[in-house]
Amino acid sequence: QVQLVESGGGLVQAGGSLRLSCAASGRMFSSYAVGWFRQAPGKERDFVAAITRSGSSTNYADSVKGRFTISRDNTKNTLYLQMNSLSPEDTAVYYCAAGPSCSGDGCYASPYRYWGQGTQVTVSS
Repeated sequence: QVQLVESGGGLVQAGGSLRLSCAASGRMFSSYAVGWFRQAPGKERDFVAAITRSGSSTNYADSVKGRFTISRDNTKNTLYLQMNSLSPEDTAVYYCAAGPSCSGDGCYASPYRYWGQGTQVTVSS
């Protein structure tokens, strides 16, 4: 299995940027597809972005397309989420997650089996 620890959350003004990181330990990070999810107060956990095992393909929720960028560095066992043009609607606890997948383009985790503890992102207006 793999252990995931998020960092990089915090308080930022609307229009600002943050970069979240997710450090992985345990079994080979590169053998998992990974993604980011978020949960706002009183709401369900929502998908944000996903990336394949090699990083060759990415997928985004419509609400973050063009503003957020997911990436990974398998040499550092780390997943990233660059968040630009943040708005108060992006306020949430952000979670990274990992799971098994097929190999190749378009192969995302199914299911997401391992989860981090989350990091709070608060965007003030």
